Amino acid sequence: MNSARVARAISQATTGAVEAARAQDLPALDRAAAELVGNSPEQVGLVLGAVLRMLLEETHPDGLAGEDVQAVLERCARTNIGWFADLDVSVLALLLTGALGVHQMAEEMPPADPAAVARHAPLLVADLLAVTGRPVGDYLDAALTEIAVSETMELP
Repeated sequence: MNSARVARAISQATTGAVEAARAQDLPALDRAAAELVGNSPEQVGLVLGAVLRMLLEETHPDGLAGEDVQAVLERCARTNIGWFADLDVSVLALLLTGALGVHQMAEEMPPADPAAVARHAPLLVADLLAVTGRPVGDYLDAALTEIAVSETMELP
């Protein structure tokens, strides 16, 4: 599958997963997460990480302190624990710290498997979108553009 088709598939599945998280629709989230897992896990991780980073930067323009990250984590967990029985706060924390480029926890925790990333990242994205009020597509487009530019710059 070429990179444009992969990007489109990741974008569509991410949009579906975020909409499912917003609606607290577990079967729809599971379907969208399965679509995400069916794509390149590395690319999915890059896109979701970039979207999360952009949302965190926008919602905290003066920078993030540890308390800010903790507040996002707690708010997301409280919002979703009632309908998402498999919620794993350690996966949410790993996603947040990874999006911020903080990898200290990686030594203490095993990496999240692609299925856990695909099910938990949309929860964080939906939570942060509620703060920005903007559609997920804006962030997906920006993330895909950023990734394409960085990949182009890496070429010899």
